Amino acid sequence: MNTKKNKVFVTGMGIISSLGIGIHQNLERLIEGRSRIGAIRHLKTRLSNELIAGEVPLSNKELIPLSGINDAKGISRAALLGIIAAREATKNTDFNDSNVRTGIISGTTAESMTNIELYLQDFLNNDSRNEYIESQDWGYSTEVIAKELGIFGYQTTINTACSSAANAIMTGARMVKHNMLDRVLVGGTDALSKVMLNGFHALMIVDPQISKPFDKNRRGLNLGEGAAFLMIESDKVAEEKNIICELSGYGNSNDAYHLTALSPDGKGAAMAMMNAIEGSGLNPKKIDYINAHGTGSENNDLSEALGIEKVFGKNIPKFSSTKPFTGHTLGSSGALEAVFSILSLQKNLVFPNLNFKNSMDEVDVTPEKDLVRSMKINNVLSNSFGFGGNNTSLLFLKTES
Repeated sequence: MNTKKNKVFVTGMGIISSLGIGIHQNLERLIEGRSRIGAIRHLKTRLSNELIAGEVPLSNKELIPLSGINDAKGISRAALLGIIAAREATKNTDFNDSNVRTGIISGTTAESMTNIELYLQDFLNNDSRNEYIESQDWGYSTEVIAKELGIFGYQTTINTACSSAANAIMTGARMVKHNMLDRVLVGGTDALSKVMLNGFHALMIVDPQISKPFDKNRRGLNLGEGAAFLMIESDKVAEEKNIICELSGYGNSNDAYHLTALSPDGKGAAMAMMNAIEGSGLNPKKIDYINAHGTGSENNDLSEALGIEKVFGKNIPKFSSTKPFTGHTLGSSGALEAVFSILSLQKNLVFPNLNFKNSMDEVDVTPEKDLVRSMKINNVLSNSFGFGGNNTSLLFLKTES
């Protein structure tokens, strides 16, 4: 029996966030170093006047032509965002070869919540069938993206809270590595919704100002929305001209400590990071940069920082959270930050941890406050940690042409 495992290469990527549409705009604005979190204009709820968020600055009506979709009746905002990012990620992919086993795995937390809210509003006044009923399923956006792109193979949707998209990427990578699929579109999409904005506000972990991850005086997170996808392929089918980097390791752990909190000792975070590093065959000293989960909440940041100390000891690599740029995009955050991690590899950049001023008392770690251009980056670890302590780390490796 052939037990040789495939390598997993990233051959395409696409993104839409509050920073902009596409890879180029997002990279430019990360380098610019200015947050795009601000007033909420398109989500109509009373908290829109009290809170700020990383909202994509386009209405659904404006997103429809960008998505290229023909029938937009009843479509969810998350599906629109997902189609736009997925089209960019697959622009170099030919789906016509029936010999290449292709799939799609997408992560989301609140996928259809925006349409459920619209459906409920309509149902209270009119109990007949309406245009939003088809989009009540949590896998709706995955189905729409697959249909629009012509992906007729394996298809599934993952919801593990804020690690959803990272787990989608990890699951796709495992299927490629173990010869179950040849290529997979992996990532996630999430849109702002009333239930999420109100829910996180009720938990008292929303900062009314732009968040400050890993800061001693952090007050919580800002919500955001967006979508990002990677096209990953095995070494058997990946064309050298399209290879961006290798997805060399991944790790997952589950604290099962608390419904809405990570284990306070950081053990779960450390386990996910170590699993990813060991799976890649690397030593922790080889990690050049960590794109941290870093939400800005009291529990998350301390748990992640403790996990980083457990894994790296005194040799802490440069790390930062990019959530003050985009807001916390929930189920899609792992995919957005996977794209940012790959951009770090490509451009040899460490993006700044905006708004950081004061170190936490409990740990001896400090994120990067400024853009770093002066170092060679070969390995980037991307962390995504969700409610319930579902922790996932992805490791991206630079491939030299």
